[in-house]
Amino acid sequence: MNSKLYPNKRDRYRLEFLKEVIPDNSKILDLGEPNPFSEIMKKEGYTVENTKGEDLDEDFSSVQNSDAEVVTAFEVFEYSVAPFNILKEIKAKKIVLTVPLRLWFASVYRRKNNQRDRLYNEFEDWQFDWLLEKSGWEIKKTKKWANPALPSIAPRPLLRHLIPRYYAVYAERNP
Repeated sequence: MNSKLYPNKRDRYRLEFLKEVIPDNSKILDLGEPNPFSEIMKKEGYTVENTKGEDLDEDFSSVQNSDAEVVTAFEVFEYSVAPFNILKEIKAKKIVLTVPLRLWFASVYRRKNNQRDRLYNEFEDWQFDWLLEKSGWEIKKTKKWANPALPSIAPRPLLRHLIPRYYAVYAERNP
């Protein structure tokens, strides 16, 4: 993978994980509006459709009406009040997801004045696993990575560089 094409290290980690588990000619429904990473997936040979900005806590039509083989959600479920509901409604047989992990030294990010930019969840890995299993998914592969930004010598940035911050999961629908 060419680091010059994908200078954002988090995008490189996401793409590396995606390529490990999903063939590059797959049809993907990416939860969330079109974004730079959905464009990266297209450049890598995936057929990608995005949801339209609907509230995925209340409107499941995108996942119910999609004929995509795979659903992806890269740092989306932390914005959901009830991710269980959308996970239950996905018709695709495969999902690739990433979520931020809860860090003991940093509180959950919140912005009171912007309804679309509020985090409701940060997860422990075991917590997210339970959520997936309870909603009918069998976990096949996981991976964690720390914040890929270069650390400063201050304690919190250094800890963020050393302690895993992101959790990626590939799962398949239980029969």
